Amino acid sequence: MPVRTHNPARPRRRRPALVAVATIPLVVLLGACGGTSTAAGGGPALAPDAPLPTSVAEGTTIVVGDPQVEQALRLSGELDKFTFPVTFANISGGPQTLEAFRAKALDVGAVADIPPLQAAWTGVDTRIVAAQYRKNPVSHPIYQLGVAPGVTVRSLADLRGKKIAYSPGQAQGALVLRVLQKAGLTKDDVELVELPSTGDVYPTALASKQIDVAPIGGVQVKRYLAKYGRDGATVVAHGLRDDPGHLYALESSLQDAGKAAAIREYVARWGVALKWIDEHPKEWIEGYYVKNQGLTTADGEYLVKSAGVRDVPTRWDEAIERHQATADLLAAEQDRAHIDVKTLWDRRFETIGGASYANGQAS
Repeated sequence: MPVRTHNPARPRRRRPALVAVATIPLVVLLGACGGTSTAAGGGPALAPDAPLPTSVAEGTTIVVGDPQVEQALRLSGELDKFTFPVTFANISGGPQTLEAFRAKALDVGAVADIPPLQAAWTGVDTRIVAAQYRKNPVSHPIYQLGVAPGVTVRSLADLRGKKIAYSPGQAQGALVLRVLQKAGLTKDDVELVELPSTGDVYPTALASKQIDVAPIGGVQVKRYLAKYGRDGATVVAHGLRDDPGHLYALESSLQDAGKAAAIREYVARWGVALKWIDEHPKEWIEGYYVKNQGLTTADGEYLVKSAGVRDVPTRWDEAIERHQATADLLAAEQDRAHIDVKTLWDRRFETIGGASYANGQAS
């Protein structure tokens, strides 16, 4: 399988190592023997409450599943500034990251707020190390409710009796439950149809009238209306915030002093990359949406506009409170154990991503 390797120019003397970056398919990572090193078999152990090391030991590397920020790091030149080798895996979304974590083939993944809960419920120890949101999340939602042609849904109350796409372990599934809660409905008032939320599964199921309603996001909204609007397809705003974006890391990686330092540096440069995206929309549209994702310039402009202004906080109190409410809802609706979500957030990282985003340089 193809592996893309990045070999930057020699760093200045203060940077002790060249950066070797490869993008590796998930199947290759899961088939590798041994996986990533842990404190037990790799670097010195680090206690969960010990301060994060700020210097990455020679020979340390991490595997990261963060495809979008990978491209931002490349386009901005921030990638060449790492002091250690980073390997990027072609992994995104909760199911893939969880699979890779179980195989010890991944150190850090980029997801929404549900995968860390799913990891805890399935016995995989992870911690959230970075968080980003949108400043006006209700006005700039990630998802809207797509409505099938010929189906009438003008308000959330109209969801009663409808067939709604549902993916239990993903952000879209949690959003459906929150929407029902807001509408004063229960799962018994609708028909939840379990479908994976990957690719064009939801828009296709809507168009073929297998389901009546599904949360769709990004350019899918634009394309769905353009293709099926003439047949009566519509979208409805759900009026809730659906904007969490997290980096979470394998607990065993955070217990390795070398990897913990590397993850700290990654979070800092992650913040810089997000700042670069916001300050260079034209370069981002051309370099990522057009050249990397194969979208049109118009699609890229639509996505940048719909995202609005980013919020990368340096305090997580409100985020944790919202995360707890979501965890409690899922526990009740999916018959899961109660989780104290404070145990899922590694607050040693609390200021790192936000400060780097605010300053435009790694802190």
